[in-house]
Amino acid sequence: MWIQRGLSDNTLQAYRTDLTKLFDWLAKQNINLAAVSTADIQHYLSLRHEQGLKARSTARALSTMRRFFQYAVAQQWLTVNPMALIENPKLPKPLPKSLSEQQIELLLAAPNPEIAMELRDKAMIELMYATGLRVSELVNMTLSDVSLRQGVVRVTGKGGKERIVPMGEEALHWLTSYVQLARAELLKGCDSDAMFPGRQGNSMTRQTFWHRLKHYATRAGLQSLPSPHMLRHAFATHLLNHGADLRVVQLLLGHSDLSTTQIYTHVANARLQQVHAQHHPRAQG
Repeated sequence: MWIQRGLSDNTLQAYRTDLTKLFDWLAKQNINLAAVSTADIQHYLSLRHEQGLKARSTARALSTMRRFFQYAVAQQWLTVNPMALIENPKLPKPLPKSLSEQQIELLLAAPNPEIAMELRDKAMIELMYATGLRVSELVNMTLSDVSLRQGVVRVTGKGGKERIVPMGEEALHWLTSYVQLARAELLKGCDSDAMFPGRQGNSMTRQTFWHRLKHYATRAGLQSLPSPHMLRHAFATHLLNHGADLRVVQLLLGHSDLSTTQIYTHVANARLQQVHAQHHPRAQG
């Protein structure tokens, strides 16, 4: 597997641990590898469940076992794959952490636009909240990716897929102010196409932006320090709360599959109930 898939040492060690636990159990049951059945695997999985092991841990163990027994059949150690009829558990999708609109307003007000570096940071935070960009998309943005005249940014997302995202009047204002008033000062004569240069004139790193974001969150008095991804979540959450169509949010986020975007639908429940109560003829009674 190391040769074929280039797995990390940590992943390989996790796979070894999963297989060791399985074969320790098989040995205690006096079950030979060539005799392992689907019923044996199901018994082993039920014991894991009784031990209170998390579904995500079991899902990884299943993946490990599935690959091993596929290999065992290919090597003709087995004639029948005992994993063939075993289904993967359905994992609950974690709800993304977000920020309230009030918290966003406090965060956006934290940088001092009179200071060149903080004007850059404010433009970045405004732009990220206004467009839902991934942090890598934000820090790697170049001058040619932005049209201040049209008020849009061209984004190259995962898999090299491009999308055009409108930035809105507020983000456009601060981005224009930054380009006109602060960018040249930060570059100090360096020739760079990076929209948001760091100290050396190169594109800012993701880690640097995260540190800057935490700095402003602390200044704003926020209890929890947000990650850049939480701004992306806030973008999607607040759009849906204000009635945006899920497919539009999908396009803006650059999700290739609508199911990825549907994790945000939980945030619209309160709004759906409100709309239903206001407009359905029998809702009141």
